[in-house]
Amino acid sequence: MDYQWHTRAGTPPEKSLADLFSELSEQASTLVRQEIALAQTEMTRKATKAGRNAALIAVGGVFALGAFYSIVAALIMALAQVMAGWLAALIIAVVLAIVAALLVQFGINKLKSIDPAPRRTIATMRETKEWLTQQV
Repeated sequence: MDYQWHTRAGTPPEKSLADLFSELSEQASTLVRQEIALAQTEMTRKATKAGRNAALIAVGGVFALGAFYSIVAALIMALAQVMAGWLAALIIAVVLAIVAALLVQFGINKLKSIDPAPRRTIATMRETKEWLTQQV
């Protein structure tokens, strides 16, 4: 018996199961590569944004530091009018150390709350997994 694929005029022959699995495999590979590229793009965007914000903080910090030193000197000189200079400097230093410790602790807590994971990419990868499961 001669088995040949017969088609209607103008329609392509139906694909074999092996061809369909091959095509599915190619599409899945392409999709995974695209998901990886999306994750890289998302992480690069987040890192760039964080770097830009860190630079702004650093520049602002330099200017604030100059102003801060001037204020500290003025406070010490004001307190030195009513007590010994060394005692005025010590009191100001202790107060500044307490404030610094509180600010550092607050900043550390805020940094811990940042979520660096690429959430959009994770969601699309889950969708891809579900799609692949349905295709097989």
